[in-house]
Amino acid sequence: MKFLPTELTDAWIVELEPRGDERGSFARSFSRDEFGERGLVGDYLQANVSASRRKGTVRGLHFQRAPHTEAKLVRCVRGAILDVIVDLRGGSPTYLRHEGFELSAGNGRQLYVPPGFAHGFQSLTDDVEITYLVSAAYAPEAEGGVRYDDPMLGIDWPLPVTVVSNKDASWPLIGGWAAPTFFYRTKG
Repeated sequence: MKFLPTELTDAWIVELEPRGDERGSFARSFSRDEFGERGLVGDYLQANVSASRRKGTVRGLHFQRAPHTEAKLVRCVRGAILDVIVDLRGGSPTYLRHEGFELSAGNGRQLYVPPGFAHGFQSLTDDVEITYLVSAAYAPEAEGGVRYDDPMLGIDWPLPVTVVSNKDASWPLIGGWAAPTFFYRTKG
């Protein structure tokens, strides 16, 4: 695996390094040791699958409040998405900044989302499926969200939004909310 830094502190693109022969190819998509060597969360409690039927669908931006913050390792296995993360960690040098990454079945890239980030995506094709590992069990009482169209963030979704849940459209704007308690810590 190759770990490529992003513009956001502690977030990484993880590229697979397939090895091939006449049978096809093989690649590791996760190694607890390699994640641990970089100070990344390497223990995951569950694996999730999300499917979206229509191009333009937006899911998120979701997070879990402390003490249930979670890291995610996201991969698109069918179609293509623009995956967007927002740093919500007070004290982080990239606090309230966001970045988007195209993940697709074709490019095989994964996105490591650190604890304390909001996460969401837009389907760039019909019939999208993503899988992601999550480091903490879902805790409904800790669930939170950031509006996908919050003007303070200014996320430039590449397609018109065709589908968004009522819940995701109803998250408060950042300017009118009590920020979640995420504390930024340096590694080491």
